[in-house]
Amino acid sequence: MRASSTSFHFLESTSLSRGPVDISRSQLSIPRKLFFCRAKFGVSYKAIIINADSGIDGSFSSRVRVVPATLVAAEKEEAKAVLNLFLKKQGLSNAVAARTINKSDIFIDHLVSRLHSVHKSRYLVGRELTTLEIRDALIPYLESLREEHGSILVDLLENFPNPPGKEKPIGHVSPSHLTPESKKQRAVSRVSETGPAGQLPPHILYLIDLGMDLEQIKGITRKFPAFAYYSLERKIKPVVEFLLDLGIPKSDLPTVLTKRPQLCGISLSENLIPTMTFLENLGVDKRQWAKVIYRFPALLTYSRQKVEVTVDFLSEMGLSAESIGKILTRYPNIVSYNVDDKLRPTAEYFRSLGVDIAILLHRCPQTFGLSIEANLKPVTEFFLERGYSIEDIGTMISRYGALYTFSLAENVIPKWEFFLTMDYPKQELVKFPQYFGYSLEARIKPRYALVKEAGVKLLLNQVLSLSYHNFDKALKTKMKKMHSYRASSDTNSCQDLQPGIE
Repeated sequence: MRASSTSFHFLESTSLSRGPVDISRSQLSIPRKLFFCRAKFGVSYKAIIINADSGIDGSFSSRVRVVPATLVAAEKEEAKAVLNLFLKKQGLSNAVAARTINKSDIFIDHLVSRLHSVHKSRYLVGRELTTLEIRDALIPYLESLREEHGSILVDLLENFPNPPGKEKPIGHVSPSHLTPESKKQRAVSRVSETGPAGQLPPHILYLIDLGMDLEQIKGITRKFPAFAYYSLERKIKPVVEFLLDLGIPKSDLPTVLTKRPQLCGISLSENLIPTMTFLENLGVDKRQWAKVIYRFPALLTYSRQKVEVTVDFLSEMGLSAESIGKILTRYPNIVSYNVDDKLRPTAEYFRSLGVDIAILLHRCPQTFGLSIEANLKPVTEFFLERGYSIEDIGTMISRYGALYTFSLAENVIPKWEFFLTMDYPKQELVKFPQYFGYSLEARIKPRYALVKEAGVKLLLNQVLSLSYHNFDKALKTKMKKMHSYRASSDTNSCQDLQPGIE
């Protein structure tokens, strides 16, 4: 029988335990190697890491670590996600960060090699790294590169392992011949390919049974290709069962997984459960986990440091520990906002309007996710142009934080124009800015029409905030008083007209 042939590809990587890369030389030192092996006749890819100082002899087997290629592919996607987050944190736009990553295939492989070196004991026993462990291993390393190389960091990533500005050796060929788009296509093909029996892969059938359709799964894979390589029994199924046990309805799981497929890459015992305990200690209501996760599943994938930075900011703004817990429970998305780029500037803007920041955060934390230039300033200018003072606007936003979340064109302006036809002074909106939160066609116009028809006057608050029963009752009471007053006035008028009795 003819022996199967095997082709090897060698990816050289720098030492990953010696700190930052030295780019003062034309080539970087390479004491370790990561080998990608592909055998014919259906044998899957393997990544084999060998110590460079080990001989290919009898001691070879004790120094070899074999990693499934599907795991390597998933780790590369995780490494890209970490690098993308890091670059954007350095001030790069989404487009520039993505372009840099597309040009940094060799550096991405280097990051994967670093993971295998730092956590070699984990691979020796066959344990996969979680998303948070990958992040914790790579971020400090990227920070050290930034500190050492500063403004030329992007050049370093794109030209790795050659120093920026120097030509690559003629014989150097990138180990990754796949473009980012072709990698996505490969991942999408993986989730939709059928086996000999014509069936989809087991993990895809499992997801379909949960209520997802194949197009949804493909969409997730396009955004996060690593999802295609997650193990059903070791990754997806344990997380799904855990979420079901928390009380998340099966019908909601497709939404949760679509929002944050990375959840399936997190270890339950080492990351997910400890993170939840940590958040509960910060005040998250453990009885509300199903709602919290449905609203913002990404909360469970953030590092403790990220959460603590947000909590420290909320505390600095004057919120009590109890209030912070309620905010994290009701609006966990606030953790995703950068404190220095988003939360603090927004707080300063509202403070300039005389708003109590703690009250606004407690009542309407989602306001702090809005753009100052695109959302907040236009609303402020709208009311200033109509004669309201800064103090009036500050009072309105303090009483009704959601005011700034409404569209000017679709909500505020049409309701303002109708308000001008109502018999109320402008200050009525300062007293009751919640007016803008009611439906113009379903609530405001019909209720006001009834008031006009009855010929009475009610406070704007009474017209809109009362239930239908209480509104009807208030309207009838007002009409009764009006008729009683008119009857009394008519009687007095008649008595005044009668001649005096001697």
